Amino acid sequence: MIARSQARFGRIRVSPSCPNASTFICLLLVVIFAATGIYSVQGAGPVPRVLILYPYDERIPATNIVGEAARTRLVEATSGKVEVFSEFLDLSRFPKKRHVDRIARYLAEKYSDGRPDLVIALGEESTRFIVANRNAIAPDAKIVFGGFGSATAEELRLPNDVVGALTEFEIRKTVEMAIGLQPDARQVVVIAGSAEFDKAWVAAAQEDLIGLPSYIETTYLTGLSIEEFVERVAALPPDTIVVVLTVLSDRTGRNFVPRNSLEKIAKAASAPVYGPYSTYLDHGVVGGNAATFESTGTAVAGLAIDALAGKAITDITVPQSYMADSRQLRRWGLSEADLPLGTAVLFKERSLWQEYWKEIIAISAFVAAQSLVIVSLVLERRRRAAAEFQARHRLLEVIHLNQSATAGALSASIAHELNQPLGAIRINAETAALMLERPNPDLKLIQQILADIRDDDQRAGDIIDRMRGLLRKRSEIDWQEFDLNDVVRSAIHILHPEAQRRDVTVSSIASAQGLPVRADRVHVQQVILNLAINAMDAMLQAPTAERNLMFQTTMVERNEKVEVSISDTGSGIPSDKLSNIFDAFYTTKPTGTGLGLSIARVIIEIYGGKLWADNRPQGGAVFRFVLPLARPG
Repeated sequence: MIARSQARFGRIRVSPSCPNASTFICLLLVVIFAATGIYSVQGAGPVPRVLILYPYDERIPATNIVGEAARTRLVEATSGKVEVFSEFLDLSRFPKKRHVDRIARYLAEKYSDGRPDLVIALGEESTRFIVANRNAIAPDAKIVFGGFGSATAEELRLPNDVVGALTEFEIRKTVEMAIGLQPDARQVVVIAGSAEFDKAWVAAAQEDLIGLPSYIETTYLTGLSIEEFVERVAALPPDTIVVVLTVLSDRTGRNFVPRNSLEKIAKAASAPVYGPYSTYLDHGVVGGNAATFESTGTAVAGLAIDALAGKAITDITVPQSYMADSRQLRRWGLSEADLPLGTAVLFKERSLWQEYWKEIIAISAFVAAQSLVIVSLVLERRRRAAAEFQARHRLLEVIHLNQSATAGALSASIAHELNQPLGAIRINAETAALMLERPNPDLKLIQQILADIRDDDQRAGDIIDRMRGLLRKRSEIDWQEFDLNDVVRSAIHILHPEAQRRDVTVSSIASAQGLPVRADRVHVQQVILNLAINAMDAMLQAPTAERNLMFQTTMVERNEKVEVSISDTGSGIPSDKLSNIFDAFYTTKPTGTGLGLSIARVIIEIYGGKLWADNRPQGGAVFRFVLPLARPG
């Protein structure tokens, strides 16, 4: 087979159009182009298209492993500059010629607008399929195969330009390995299913096992249902050697993934089970001799990469090795010392120190270092907590100072408002005193006067309570759940006398439903007062009749947040200042501190909200802030 595959890939031809005098230059250009990667996969030409043909469906692990290994190697070698397509022919379940012809027509039509540059055929069936239908599907493509041996390749009579990675499945080596482990065995039982692929395996095994020692009797179990296989292996003597080839389908016509059917058989077997595939390990077999499917995929991809680069390629043979499962050796009482030299023993259970001594040392060092880091972090956390406490305390002090400043700004109007109920109380008290000096005082009128005094006293008390709340100093945030509409109404009450003093008309549009939020009530009220006072300051130059201050509350963001807007009819905010007005110490007022809006934004952000400003199209500015609902929805 090796002699067959003198491939013609990458052959460079000199065009006969070159004049004789320029032959040397033409040859030189060809050499330069080849050396600079014109024929390279990495070149600047079109991205090569590679089609991977899987013989069965996507459930078969063996071909999937080969295909994924080949795909990974191709992508790595080309830095991703390759298009890889996959097609599952499903020939184990649909072996009829009608299906083969149908899928050939389908693939020819599917790739009619972009033919593959190279086809990777996995297994004998895929190779036979693409060679037979090459002209229709990929007429100019190079073909690389993998997954079967040289004898099968000779039988297929492949064209010289179809090259592959040959995998020799030598059942004899697997049986010899089993005889070494079970020197007292006198019987070898070979199991295979009813599919055409299974039957081909049996034929190969019968030829390969000729010449075993005369004391070894070889029996073939084929053409049974999976239940019959399980029943037969469960009754075998314990010194039997069981070799499971493949069971793609059983006597009843049911289809299986070979690894799954093997697992059923191995689980019920009363004697050690062996197999020719690396994928059978960890599913009940003691071991076997095979080439790994990962190495097959990598070898196939290597040929494909060279072919795409224009290099000459020939058949290669994927190396085989002995493999064994340590757990199955222990299950059947087989000695690891009886394995062939160089056998890879997998799934060994070693001591924790043997398995992870490097990791243990590294972890110990890491834990020691981590302990030091943790101690330092704990200390740092305490310092940070103290710093955060101090920062929070300072912030509350700044907020209190801002509250005091706001109260100072409102003091004149509040004093004026307070004088009204106090003056009324004095007048009513003097009137009642005069009436009591009469011989027959009007007691009903005196009772009405006393009721007026009580009302005025309540009004004065409310004014003082609002002022006390505004000036109250606290060392911690007082988290409360309250209706934002109530806070807006309270702020309007506080602002009312100042608005009257400045000839500002105050109006409000409140949400019809409650707007519960969770925050410090006084802090939110402080924000509203700051924004409202700024709005009234902005309307000082506006005509008296046009000084309007509007409050509005509403639900926003799918009823998950509440929004409060405070708009005025002043001169608005210059567009180049909108981004700066919330900066600390930035102010446009001659006597301003530049802290009011900055503090307002900090307060709103503490409670998970956002504060911003815009200009109204009809003139003036609008400040908005949102807070999350305490109970969304």
